[in-house]
Amino acid sequence: MFGPAAPVLGEPVSPRTGDGHAAEVKRPWWQVMCLTGLDLFSSLGYQPGIAALAAGLVAPIATIGLVALQLFGALPVYRRVAGESPRGEGSVAMLERLLGLWKGKLFVLGLLGFAATAWVVTMTLSAADGAGHLVANPYWPRALAHQEIITLVMLALLGAVFLKGFGEAIGIAVVLVAVYLCLNVVVTVDGLIHILNHPHVVTDWRTALFHQHSNVFAMLGVSVIAFPQLTLGMSGFETGVAVMPQIVGDPTDTEARPRGRIRGARRLLTTAAVLMSALLVLSSICTTLLIPQKAFQPGGAANGRALAYLAHQDLGSAFGTIYDLSTITILWFAGASAMAGMLNLIPRYLPRYGMSPVWAAARRPLVLVITAVAFAITLYFRASVDAQSGAYAAGLLVLMTSASIAVTLSARRAGQRLRMLAFGVVSAVFIYTTINNMISRPDGLLIGCMFIIAIVVVSLVSRIGRSFELRAVSVELDEAAERYIRDTARRQIRLIATEPDRRTAGPGGAHGGPKRPGAGKAGKHTPERYADKLRQIVARHDLTNEGDVIFVEVLVTDPSEFESTLRVTGSIERGEHRVLRLESAAVPNALAALLLHIRDLSGVTPHIYVEWTEGSPVHNLLRFLFLGVGEVAPTTREVLRRAEPDPARRPHVHAG
Repeated sequence: MFGPAAPVLGEPVSPRTGDGHAAEVKRPWWQVMCLTGLDLFSSLGYQPGIAALAAGLVAPIATIGLVALQLFGALPVYRRVAGESPRGEGSVAMLERLLGLWKGKLFVLGLLGFAATAWVVTMTLSAADGAGHLVANPYWPRALAHQEIITLVMLALLGAVFLKGFGEAIGIAVVLVAVYLCLNVVVTVDGLIHILNHPHVVTDWRTALFHQHSNVFAMLGVSVIAFPQLTLGMSGFETGVAVMPQIVGDPTDTEARPRGRIRGARRLLTTAAVLMSALLVLSSICTTLLIPQKAFQPGGAANGRALAYLAHQDLGSAFGTIYDLSTITILWFAGASAMAGMLNLIPRYLPRYGMSPVWAAARRPLVLVITAVAFAITLYFRASVDAQSGAYAAGLLVLMTSASIAVTLSARRAGQRLRMLAFGVVSAVFIYTTINNMISRPDGLLIGCMFIIAIVVVSLVSRIGRSFELRAVSVELDEAAERYIRDTARRQIRLIATEPDRRTAGPGGAHGGPKRPGAGKAGKHTPERYADKLRQIVARHDLTNEGDVIFVEVLVTDPSEFESTLRVTGSIERGEHRVLRLESAAVPNALAALLLHIRDLSGVTPHIYVEWTEGSPVHNLLRFLFLGVGEVAPTTREVLRRAEPDPARRPHVHAG
């Protein structure tokens, strides 16, 4: 699996917080590792066969190169990711923080497209390989040996189970992974014993290898070319980080410094990587030396099931059938885990961006959509494991490339030059591998782009449709702000919206455009400017007297964010003018939320005075949607109208 996963399969997380209630269940790291192992170790069902098909007799050498990258490249990258995202956010969230603003959000949407590719193809490829093991079993009726139909049935069963609900995952995962690893060790050890007892097998392989490739450089060249297709054996790192909240930490752990949880996650990643690396190399040696090359070709007896072929051939049909059942079960459960990942992927990111459609918050419609997409991909690839491997690798490689780039940028910001260079080399290798995979097998890029387009379109439409919500999780007033409201509530609460001083508020100021987080606080107007603003409002609205008024200044920080807590601070400028200051992603929504909070707090319906904004209404609307500013007066009123349907209780907005 490749993205945020839930500890309870099929239980979507909270659309608002993105947190699952089951995340409170803590387990030892080795048990949580089995959730990662559902996807990581299940790839042994098809990885040796794909490696032999892609690299031929060079497969063991190419696999050793893959293992080297896994242990000395991917593992250090994700150990650092674990240290910087202890709540399971992963490398996607790291890049979001490093980039910021809309470009960060759009980049995340692109990554989610490839993550969705990886999730769905995990389901379809696992089901197809499970069906292949079933069809090839000697006890399965030949009349029912239709791999494509069986794959669709397995996917339909998967969808049906999730429509009803799926139970706790970790306990089942521990049993499945333990049994499957033990069976693979038996098959691999038996193969190695066979090779030791028949040394001519090694001689025959070496002779054939040098007959095909005249020198070592030619072999390395074939390994490099075939390398992208072997990367399926590196899956599971993102999941290893995503399941971190389920790892039990030290009693002294805090939310800010969960050292025990990070240490457990790093042990999880290291143990899984070492186990998988050993199994990959040994299984590749056994299958390449003991199975005829023609058996790996499409339609061959070892295609997509190399270790199962050895299990039946060397240990008998009874043991081979047990191995098949274990493989089918863990592959199906890996698909179930991928489905759970999809059900939790959308609530983790999109609602925070205001980009989650209403129907996506419901599990059943989402299950139906995912199942339908899985059906379409299965029919497109005709349930072929080999054909889907390119799309599977594409999603995996894009996420691993993004992780390596994220830790490179992180090391650069931390001033760690040597680590930055080391991670930069790893990034270059992943970039090459990703580009090579997409050029040689563009199906993954095509499917990823289709997912990206669908996610971006649906997300932007949803964001635009929800732009007129209050978008405030809560409103918090400091002591001074509460005092100002309490004092003016004795008569009538009048607020005047004004902009912070653009000279110190950062690029664009508050109402004029976005400001990067951390660019500084809002500046302060001179008392004369507040007085001048007050005189303009009194004259324009024909007020009989100036009375008690409070100025309100909203500083736009990151307009790409959707919901936030509004923290309002009060101050008095030169002993004359009371000012409320707050930061938000959008000015109208912040003003509306503040007005409703003041009404509920004081029991008095407030009035706010806002200037008209110059320029085209269409242009101002676009500025509001994407920059959080624009035509403030009518937009504030529209947000209030939707939030408070009773006109008698609705705060008054005056424009002029």
